[in-house]
Amino acid sequence: MTSTGIRLHAPAPGWSIDADAVVVGSGVAGLTAALRCEAAGLTTVVVTKARLDDGSTRWAQGGIAAALGEGDTPEQHLDDTLVAGAGLCDEEAVRILVTEGPDAVRRLIATGAQFDESGDGGLELTREGGHHRRRIAHAGGDATGAEISRALVEAVRARGMRTVENALVLDLLTDAEGRAAGVTLHVMGEGQHDGVGAVHAPAVVLATGGMGQVFSATTNPAVSTGDGVALALRAGAEVSDLEFVQFHPTVLFLGPDAEGQQPLVSEAVRGEGAHLVDADGVRFMLGQHELAELAPRDVVAKGIVRRMLDQDAEHMYLDARHFGAEMWENRFPTILAACRAHGIDPVTQPVPVAPAAHYASGGVRTDSHGRTTVPGLYACGEVACTGVHGANRLASNSLLEGLVYAERIAADIAATGLHARVPQPLPTAERPAHPLLPPEARLAIQRIMTRGAGVLRSEASLAEAADRLHRLHADARDALDENGKTAEPGVDTWEATNLLCVARVLVEAARRREETRGCHWREDRPGRDDTAWRRHIVVRLNPDRSLAVRTTDTTDFPPTLPQAQEQ
Repeated sequence: MTSTGIRLHAPAPGWSIDADAVVVGSGVAGLTAALRCEAAGLTTVVVTKARLDDGSTRWAQGGIAAALGEGDTPEQHLDDTLVAGAGLCDEEAVRILVTEGPDAVRRLIATGAQFDESGDGGLELTREGGHHRRRIAHAGGDATGAEISRALVEAVRARGMRTVENALVLDLLTDAEGRAAGVTLHVMGEGQHDGVGAVHAPAVVLATGGMGQVFSATTNPAVSTGDGVALALRAGAEVSDLEFVQFHPTVLFLGPDAEGQQPLVSEAVRGEGAHLVDADGVRFMLGQHELAELAPRDVVAKGIVRRMLDQDAEHMYLDARHFGAEMWENRFPTILAACRAHGIDPVTQPVPVAPAAHYASGGVRTDSHGRTTVPGLYACGEVACTGVHGANRLASNSLLEGLVYAERIAADIAATGLHARVPQPLPTAERPAHPLLPPEARLAIQRIMTRGAGVLRSEASLAEAADRLHRLHADARDALDENGKTAEPGVDTWEATNLLCVARVLVEAARRREETRGCHWREDRPGRDDTAWRRHIVVRLNPDRSLAVRTTDTTDFPPTLPQAQEQ
């Protein structure tokens, strides 16, 4: 794959670090990859946008899914995942996930993660949407992500691994043959390094998380601005399935104008027996799916939105008053505190909920070892598209995917001898090839995407979104092309530019997919069309900043050919 030559407008690196591998991101995927690389004897540097424990993983409430319970099997886990994925999962990728998953969880426990235990000393397992078995391991009731993050961060610090915190990754460095040679980054605030620098390494692992901030209301933290996907696109990598953004059905409704990160009400609350009801107390999910409130997330989100439209309502309710105070306090203390902080007591009141952007099932296209179409560039976690999630992620498969595929990446880097190559990065271009957007464009992008490419889409809404995004892109491009001017480089302008990049790809893919499948809901194309659309939409960025879009011939992921060759 040929690099686009496009880079963000930024000062030249003023400092550098050398390593065998650089991992960008400090969630479950990034820190697992880093620990496994370090254990294999590789000099590894972790770069993270905020603090080590400040990524998306810490916000994960429900848990981690794996066939760990009596009577459960990887085959049953596979079946549930394939059903949730609505015909677009890569079965080989899912089989890897469910068969390697249980041991990966056990290794996580050995690393120090402490999960809730049942009375007999085994793991206490719960059930979530789309699962026919109780296979969700959790910690601290509803604080699983925080516990996993704590254990991994402690392990990284105990090993004295080199970390660069408060660092926004900018672009991939490549050598004369187009292979990864490290990354440029900007460190915010005081520390050993400051400003723009570089980490030189022949193996680059993207574990940058999601892009939920592309929408106005999201469960994602403020740092989730699609930086990894945008970097990969500028580097010439392919992305796939970006139209499949999962809207979590039950997010605490804080008003129609609420923006930014919203409190999540975990699916585990429904797994323990909470009911979705309308203002009259009617359980409207009964009869819509055999699992009712525990149907896959796309089904539940659509059920809520349909009821809202039918009743001209802004939200529905999650009723778990029958839990009682003790269960709320012991099983869901985080959610209880969040609700009460906003004036709602779920012990005595139904909780107002509505869907909000939650998880990107698509991302940077990889093979079963996490390799992208750019040699030396890997991706895992939410930034990646391994084929596991298909058109809709099965609840609590994300933490497991981060674990399993991070371990596979570290094993591949060590086995292929990639780390032995001394990176020779090409000089960064003197003239910026990519215009920067002003900081205020971030809010404009979020509102465009929420209105035109949210949970309910149509050709008309997507066309309007595409036109408005194009105008933002064209205005910045024309200013740069005509007089060489662009917005001042900085975190706000880099993030806004990354958000526009991923928004354009998402909208273009959503327009191309003329059907309803999984979490992609076209009101003008309500049917699922397996004949024409049981396949993937793959996008890459052209050197002129236009998008190259193609559709695969089958549901199988094509191989990442350049990376599969000897390096």
